[in-house]
Amino acid sequence: MENATLDLEKMHIAAEKACRLMKVLSNPDRLMLLCQLSQGEKRVGELEEILGIVQPTLSQQLTVLRDEELVSTRREGKNIYYQIASPQALAVMNILYAQFCAPQEGESA
Repeated sequence: MENATLDLEKMHIAAEKACRLMKVLSNPDRLMLLCQLSQGEKRVGELEEILGIVQPTLSQQLTVLRDEELVSTRREGKNIYYQIASPQALAVMNILYAQFCAPQEGESA
């Protein structure tokens, strides 16, 4: 019976982590940011240009992603580069891409 309790505790912790990730991904701006970052490291200016997310919103959403440890940063001169730091977030982004973004059979790319 002790193993069942331990497994239930582990399952609960895992469910909490999964729910936290899904909550972060439920924002369209954050989802699009992670989608771009799943393709590789990008500078803040690149993300702003590619996605058309204005600076205050972009900074706010990148802060959420950093606080949740889904992305990491590195500075090079005046530029800050972002990359995905969470293998779980990257795996979910790959599945979302396959389900919602990849050309479907019979569709042109």
